[in-house]
Amino acid sequence: MSSDLAWGALLHDVGKPATFRRAPDRIRFDGHVEIGVRIAEDMLIRLRFSNREREQILALVENHMRFADVQKMKDSTFKRFVRLPEFDEHLALHRLDCLASHGKLDLYDYTRQRLLAIPAGAVRPVPLINGHDLIAAGFAPGPRFAEILAAVEDAQLEGSIASRDEAMSLPRATSRERSKKRRNSCHSRSPL
Repeated sequence: MSSDLAWGALLHDVGKPATFRRAPDRIRFDGHVEIGVRIAEDMLIRLRFSNREREQILALVENHMRFADVQKMKDSTFKRFVRLPEFDEHLALHRLDCLASHGKLDLYDYTRQRLLAIPAGAVRPVPLINGHDLIAAGFAPGPRFAEILAAVEDAQLEGSIASRDEAMSLPRATSRERSKKRRNSCHSRSPL
């Protein structure tokens, strides 16, 4: 077990005491992840952990509850999740957490099987387009580039597009739709 994983296991629920409350149905720890990340970060800084160690341990604390949704994740969300740095440590922490609490490994097994079913290179595929392609197609550089490129990557990760031409059709369609909405909103304004 790596020292990062050991610290992640030690700190992953450190926010629970601060968020403890009794609900009618059960004991709850709402928001324990966010509080836990802050507490863990303060501790790791005081203990003079390196930036790299701190980033990985905090990522373990921050993401340990995401496994609860793993069966409902779209392909793109799942692939982004499993490409977290040192994902094997996230998976190991989830397994340890399950064994220490309820003993059920369904989500752990599901994640491993789904991960093994993904072809090599499909988790982190080569981008079909980039900002230079958008500029060459006549788009003005700006903050929307990140949105456009993320939408194209989502479609690529979902398997709905596989070529540069298909990727370039997405921003064009989005741009036409936005223009149409702007025209319609201008026409619907009442004169003063």
